[in-house]
Amino acid sequence: MRVLIQRSSEASVLIDGKEEKGISSGLVVFVGFTDGDDISKIVYLAKKIVNLRIFPDDNDVMNKSLLDFGGSILSISQFTLYADCKKGNRPSYMKALGGDEASLLYDEFNKELSKYCDVVTGKFGSDMNVSICNIGPTTIILER
Repeated sequence: MRVLIQRSSEASVLIDGKEEKGISSGLVVFVGFTDGDDISKIVYLAKKIVNLRIFPDDNDVMNKSLLDFGGSILSISQFTLYADCKKGNRPSYMKALGGDEASLLYDEFNKELSKYCDVVTGKFGSDMNVSICNIGPTTIILER
């Protein structure tokens, strides 16, 4: 399981050119799954994400977590996090988990995150346009 996290002052997703959802501040979390991913990895990474101290305190030091800061999460499924570009110019996605299994894990991941904060989600397998105002910029990659 691989996640890319971006600290954001605002973010939104346009799903299939019709439905728009967004957050005012917090984290944008892109998540991809691979073989062997399970609920234990989901629980671990969800806790890690909401407890990362990447928001500024009163001295402008990254010392607050999302839980301290009080923001939301925009969660986006992204199988391309498992792109392999070692051979040629066309990425291989063989390490990305198949759609049905990955969709179930994505739902479980969002349920777990929802235990800690408000979560807005994209739609698994849909065409999505994501807009992010990245603060910092601050971008973190986690893997389990």
